[in-house]
Amino acid sequence: MCRIVRWVAIFGTGLVGLLIVAGLVIGFGFVPKAKEPPYRLVTSWGSAGSAPGQFDGPNGIAVADHRVYVADSVNHRIQIFDSQGHFLSDIAVGAQGLLPQARPMNLNVAGDKLYVGDYWNDAVQVYTLDGRLLSTLGGQQGSAPGQFRAPGGASAEPDGTIVVADFYNQRVQMLSPQGRFIRQIGITGHKGYVAGGSFNYPMDVAVSPSNGHFYVADGYNDRIQVFDRDGRFLRMWGGPFGLHLPASINFLGGLRGWFRTPTSIAIGPQGEVFVADQENNRIQKFTADGRFLTAFDQPPRAPGYGVGAVAVTADGDVYVTDLADQHVERWQQDMPAHR
Repeated sequence: MCRIVRWVAIFGTGLVGLLIVAGLVIGFGFVPKAKEPPYRLVTSWGSAGSAPGQFDGPNGIAVADHRVYVADSVNHRIQIFDSQGHFLSDIAVGAQGLLPQARPMNLNVAGDKLYVGDYWNDAVQVYTLDGRLLSTLGGQQGSAPGQFRAPGGASAEPDGTIVVADFYNQRVQMLSPQGRFIRQIGITGHKGYVAGGSFNYPMDVAVSPSNGHFYVADGYNDRIQVFDRDGRFLRMWGGPFGLHLPASINFLGGLRGWFRTPTSIAIGPQGEVFVADQENNRIQKFTADGRFLTAFDQPPRAPGYGVGAVAVTADGDVYVTDLADQHVERWQQDMPAHR
């Protein structure tokens, strides 16, 4: 009670002050404890530059078949490494009739395909895992069905349905494997702050291969939203009950289970959800239904935000891009998970 009185004295007794105090009470009452041990940093590779193995804005990452794919955004390419960080090859994104300066963002592997959100070309590109272009969706900025404005990430459901985080259009689109529009979630161009199924700059999507449920990193709403394979809203989390707090008062976003701009999301081998919590410079891990498990981080040496994107291998290793230090990190959990 004394603590509440002090908060009232600090924030005032007006409506805004009372709402802030209520948020504090609710927030601290729902801060979860870690259910698992943290992860440890095993290795890292890369530095600033444009040579093979160097990066300029590593904004996305994906893993498959013992290969690591990194969206080297400002170098307009995707670099491919083995699991130990040895350079194998690269993909020049945007050389197929699109703008010569593409900007690949979040990457996702679904089945045997690599899905790339090409932010500057307003396109989604689909590749084989060895880097051969299969198709390009969009490619012309717009808000009509099947068009994009700076897609942040894309993935696919088990039946091939493609799900796209359409960043500036404030929506998620679902398309057939051939790019035919099926449906959208959210109102085009309208920022939604509270209700499930509305977005404030969605940045990435990840699909559970087991049931087709997909998870959306609702970036500026500081929350994760979950939908079934038909696009029906299921749940959300982050902050008090998953509701948006304006950035100016989201001073509680550093608490466990809360976010400050989730930029990337990945599904682990047991259905766990890993989130790149960028402005908190950390990775958070949750159960499929949003229960907090653990968090881990490595503060960058250079100024700026470290965490850019996250990916998880079939055996549970976690790969993270570090924007400030321009490198890739590999993390492992020391002890078996206990839930």
